[in-house]
Amino acid sequence: MRLKNRFFWIAAVISLILDQLSKYLVVQNIGLNKTISLLPDVFHFTYVTNSGAAFSLFQGGAWLRWLSLLVSIGLIALAWFGPLLNRFEQLGYGFILGGALGNGIDRFVNGYVVDFLDFRLIKFPVFNLADTFINVGIICLLIASFRQTPPPPESRRP
Repeated sequence: MRLKNRFFWIAAVISLILDQLSKYLVVQNIGLNKTISLLPDVFHFTYVTNSGAAFSLFQGGAWLRWLSLLVSIGLIALAWFGPLLNRFEQLGYGFILGGALGNGIDRFVNGYVVDFLDFRLIKFPVFNLADTFINVGIICLLIASFRQTPPPPESRRP
């Protein structure tokens, strides 16, 4: 039996692993509220915690852990029981799932999310790879919505 929507599962697993590994390395190697300058005044690793949503919105929102769980369950159900998606849709939903699971795990285990990507040149809020994967997933879905792509080759097999 072939796995349906395999690019979804690959994107979800890889993004989840990269997110959790990066957060583990930050927690083990950078003190809380400390920073490592990679490009002075441009890009730093700054270890902070965030009890809110992306970019520190909705601080202290305990309901966010349940939202992450519901989004994750919905995306898993879509990939498992739904139609065969095109590759951009598979990647988009997969990256969103990986990001939602990554931040959801943090919220359930710690009560907060570990953020560390600090772009100071544009004075952007500190964020993490899960946030990045969610945004990349949204971009993939936007691309998919503007393209008419044929279904993946696996759907054309008898």
